[in-house]
Amino acid sequence: MEAAGVRRLDDIDHGILAELTANGRASVTAVAEAVHISRAHAYARIARLTETGVLSRFTAVVDPVKAGLRSSAYVTLKVRQHSWRELKEQLRAVPEIHHIALVGGSFDVILLVRAQDNVHLRQVIFDQLQSMPGILDTQTFLVFEDLDSR
Repeated sequence: MEAAGVRRLDDIDHGILAELTANGRASVTAVAEAVHISRAHAYARIARLTETGVLSRFTAVVDPVKAGLRSSAYVTLKVRQHSWRELKEQLRAVPEIHHIALVGGSFDVILLVRAQDNVHLRQVIFDQLQSMPGILDTQTFLVFEDLDSR
């Protein structure tokens, strides 16, 4: 059963998403050939996937170490109840935070923080995050090695 206003994706849509996930710079022609449809059909499908928000943006995947971000950590936050709306905007403003997720469990938020080195990472966590109103507690998990999941 489909939710109101949500169209179910078919095998062609999933194929297009897989191709664009593997190579966001792939031409429409290359995507069409990979999923065995015409270029016009691929263009229309990509447009629909974008318009409906299934494809929210096209981006580059950057190797953090090669980009000079040699220190990474997952940081969990316990936050004051009802502070999420204001807090998420403050977190979005910190350039070292590369991912933010509101989660359920023993903590409320998990962040992926990337910095030039441990001194910079410490500054982000202790000076910026821990001083934000609404954050009650943090816990830091250093990343020793990143592996691409694909």
